[in-house]
Order: sequence, then structure tokens, then C-alpha cells
Amino acid sequence: MPGSKFYHFTASGLFYGVGTLGEAMTDLKEGGFVWLNYYQPSREELNALIDTLGIHPLSIEDCFDEKQVPKIEHFLNNTFIIFNAFTYKDKTLYVDEINLFIGKNFLITVSGHNSDGRKPLSDIEGIIENDPSGVKNGPAYLMHKILDYLVDQKYEAFDTMEDELEEAEDTLLDNVSGFKPMRLIHLRRNLVSLRKSLYHEREILVKINRLDCPFIPDKAIVQYRDIYDHLAKFFELTETYREIETSLMELYTSLLNNKMTRMSNETNTSVRRLTLIATIFMPLTLIASIGGMSEWTMMTGHTNWKISYPLFLLAMIILAFVNYYLIKRLEIRDRRRSKKLADNGNDNETG
Repeated sequence: MPGSKFYHFTASGLFYGVGTLGEAMTDLKEGGFVWLNYYQPSREELNALIDTLGIHPLSIEDCFDEKQVPKIEHFLNNTFIIFNAFTYKDKTLYVDEINLFIGKNFLITVSGHNSDGRKPLSDIEGIIENDPSGVKNGPAYLMHKILDYLVDQKYEAFDTMEDELEEAEDTLLDNVSGFKPMRLIHLRRNLVSLRKSLYHEREILVKINRLDCPFIPDKAIVQYRDIYDHLAKFFELTETYREIETSLMELYTSLLNNKMTRMSNETNTSVRRLTLIATIFMPLTLIASIGGMSEWTMMTGHTNWKISYPLFLLAMIILAFVNYYLIKRLEIRDRRRSKKLADNGNDNETG
């Protein structure tokens, strides 16, 4: 498969590429160890490892299962590890599965089957070429180099997510109406996926550091402890980011409720004013309609209109002021009653 590359590391620390699996096995007889770096291999290519290196068939099946979580499994002549590479781009978290087989004189890496064209191990070959002495002691040191490279990629993902959290907070404080809570919900899902992956990856390093893997010597454990420390830090960061996300959601809800309350108060004020106007003018309208039909003139006599109509208008003005006074007294009484209830509630809470 194009993209798959095989290397032979000699006992002196030098390494060079080999063309096929058969050539790698032939060179392995001269000593050292081989690194088989598969990218998007076919099932037939990996099945060839069953007879060649004694890889368990169930491990081959796991390499093509996209629902696997990070884990470590021990077999007679190799240890199988599933690790994840994180990429956070365009506010989307991509999780690429990396499968590793480590034995006494070989390391196999399988990647790309669920990567949609991404190459999670694209730069690792250049890193090893620049520092071949760091991996000359065996497959365990090479695997540490690869895991350390994957952990460094996680740094970039967490930095991007932190920037997104800060951006969301600034947007929320500047314009609560324009804020989109789906951004936080999407980020929460990504954090849950990160936490799940990091939890299992941390368990893998715990088992390695307690010497469960027979193919990782004691001298290499110190380097793997450093990877464990980084994963533990990332796991704590996921918890911190989840708390920040929850706080932002609560802040968004609070600010939105405050804005809705303010709008409701403005609406209540407008309704109160309209009610006051309607209450005052409804009886005046009734009286004016009666006077407009000449009943008042008929009752007082048509010769007394110069006195009756001014009295009629005066009565309307007095009635309007009386209505206004009664409504204001009712509002003052309601406010006092509400304040008294609030004060009693505060006293009960204090007590």
C-alpha cells in the first residue's frame, strides 16, 4: 500500500528503508530490529504478519475496528497497544487511531484506516532521522518516540480549544443576544470524547510503568513516566475545561434571563401606563357620550346650558383626578406589601 514504509535498525544505531516485508525479515536476521510503519494497509497485508511475526488474528481485526478504545493487550511474543492522535481544526475534533505492536526485535505501527486522508504519523520519520541515537537501543525506545510525538500533537489540540473557550467567553460578555450556545454544546461533546480517550491512555501508561509489558526494559520506564505525567495533565485540563464550559452556560442562562426580565419589566411598565390611561378615560368617555346625546341638557333645561356644561366638564375633571388618586394609592399599597414580604423572607433566611 502506498504510504507504508519499512525500516531496519542495525545494532550500531543506523537505519535504512527496506522495500517489502520479506526483505525486512531477511535483514532482521543480521541483528537489530525492524520498524514496519503501515499507512492504510489492506487486510491481506496485515494478515501476512500472523505467520511472519506471530501477531494474533484478533489484534488484526481490532486494527480495522473504528469503535475501539485505547487499550493494551499482552500476547506470547508481542504487546498490542491502541493509542489515539488528536487534531483540532476548524472547531472540530478529529481522533485518529494508532495501532502499535511491540516485540523483542520489532515494532509495528498501523494508522490511517479511519483518518479520512490525515496522516497522524507523517512527521515522525523525520524526527527519528534527526535523532537516530535516541532509538538505537531497541523497539521500546522507538515506541516512546512515537508516543511522545502523539502527545505533543495533543498539546496543539488543547491550546486551540482553550483559545475557543476564551473567544466564547468574550463573545458572551460583549453580546449575549448574538451568542450561539451550540458552540459550547459542541465543545462539551469534544471534551467528553477527549476525557474518554485520555482516561484509557492513562491506564495504558500505568500498566507500562508498573512493568507489565515484558518488551519494555526497566531503563526505558523513566521516559514512559514522562508521557504518563503529560497525559495526567491533559486529563485534568479536560476537567477544567468542562467546568469552564459549564460556568459559561450558566452565565449565558443568567444573562439571558436578566435581559428577558428587563424586557418584561419594560413591557409591564407600558401596560401599566396604558391601563392607567384607559381606567381614567373610560368613565369620562361614558359621561361624555351621555352628555353628547343632549340628555344633560334635557335634564337641566336648554336655557341653562351655559351653567350646566361647565359643571359637567368640572365633574369630569374631578372624576379623572379621583380615579388617578385611587390608582396611585393602590400601587403604593401593593409596593409596600411586596417590600414587606421580601423583608420577611430575608429575615427568615438569615434566621
